[in-house]
Amino acid sequence: MKTKISQLMAIAAMSLAAVGTTYAHEDYSEAGAIHWLSHVAESTGSPTANQQAAFGYAATKSADREITVDSGTKHVNVTRLETVKINVGGKTVVWTFDTLGTAAFPLSKIMPGADGITVYVAENPSYQGG
Repeated sequence: MKTKISQLMAIAAMSLAAVGTTYAHEDYSEAGAIHWLSHVAESTGSPTANQQAAFGYAATKSADREITVDSGTKHVNVTRLETVKINVGGKTVVWTFDTLGTAAFPLSKIMPGADGITVYVAENPSYQGG
């Protein structure tokens, strides 16, 4: 009998502790904006190199698709946050196009020797509101 009471008291104590922590981090602002801003203000770290890269970054994961650029290629179409393997004149790069706000740029910015080719970046439909 004593063990059942002890067990019930332990369960009740854990339940109360769990309920109490759910209210420890409330945010009633519109869409959590004030909450998010408070975390940004508290952040002591600097942005990573990938976060600062204007045209995206070389990827370590496998590519979603592969593009081979030849002498007739004038443009390449990609989607923001897509990872693509690009082949140009025997050189290859796997690139993630993390390019918020960048609609187009020269491919030579990420691959020297790829002059005259424009990369057009479409917005990723997964991240569009609606």
